[in-house]
Amino acid sequence: MATSKGSTGTLPADNAAGGSLRLELFNQHRDLLFSISYRMLGSVADAEDILQETFIRWQQAPDVEIKSPRAYLVTILTRLCLNYLESAQVRRQEYFGQWLPEPLLTDISDPISTSLEVPESISMAFLVLLERLTPMERGVFLLREVFDYDNAEVGQILGQTEANCRQVLHRARQHVAENRPRFDTSLEQRERLMKEFMQATADGNLQGLVAMLSKDAILHSDGGGKGPALPKQILGAEKVARGMVGGARKFVPKTLVHRMRQINGELGVVSYLDGRPHSVFTVDIVGGHIRNIYIVSNPEKLAHLPRLN
Repeated sequence: MATSKGSTGTLPADNAAGGSLRLELFNQHRDLLFSISYRMLGSVADAEDILQETFIRWQQAPDVEIKSPRAYLVTILTRLCLNYLESAQVRRQEYFGQWLPEPLLTDISDPISTSLEVPESISMAFLVLLERLTPMERGVFLLREVFDYDNAEVGQILGQTEANCRQVLHRARQHVAENRPRFDTSLEQRERLMKEFMQATADGNLQGLVAMLSKDAILHSDGGGKGPALPKQILGAEKVARGMVGGARKFVPKTLVHRMRQINGELGVVSYLDGRPHSVFTVDIVGGHIRNIYIVSNPEKLAHLPRLN
């Protein structure tokens, strides 16, 4: 097991003292563990399940094996995430429509949001990009590039040689570099453009929408067969504009209430129906134009979001 980064010493041999200390140590590192698992899995519910399984294994592990609780916990959790992703790839291929990560509200004082740090690495665009990596590439890339473990430490955590981790990281970096999202707009510009875009959508202003979109714009929507969504991606400014207007007319109830919120580190919109989250809308803006639109309406992916006060 890995023994680096933040070692807090060996646990006491006494079982009673060790039991209470284990709970304390797990809670001490819980934010870090969630931060890793959410980025690995793109799902709040799955990340919480992995944390629960990590805690169970942590409780059951013999004391003699544990020299660095933090490293031990990160190793258990990351390997569980890898195993989960191997099976999740099949489920996501069979998912109805496009699979998008579960959105997180990051403008609230909550352990989930305050533990995530590095806003770019939790953006919807970045998490979607990570879906193109293999589970091992994803694990190596995140541990090395986001959480700043060195190659030897990454190898220990993932059970790989240092040389193999270097090769995997090189491939992952190439994949990410080709499509890495850029963030080049101020908060004020983003808010103005999003408000104008939503108004143009509500008004059915196709020309206005096209003017705000990049020529290579893409509309991503995830209803999971349980919420309103288009069955596949829509490509191109004109088609995206028509898709937005048509979707608004077909799927958007008149009584929806919209609120600007920080979602995955970027300004977005949460829409509520009867006080419950109905959909989440976020965008990538490059060069003053919207390049990617992400709409999540699968109710299972919105269940963790708070109701409208």
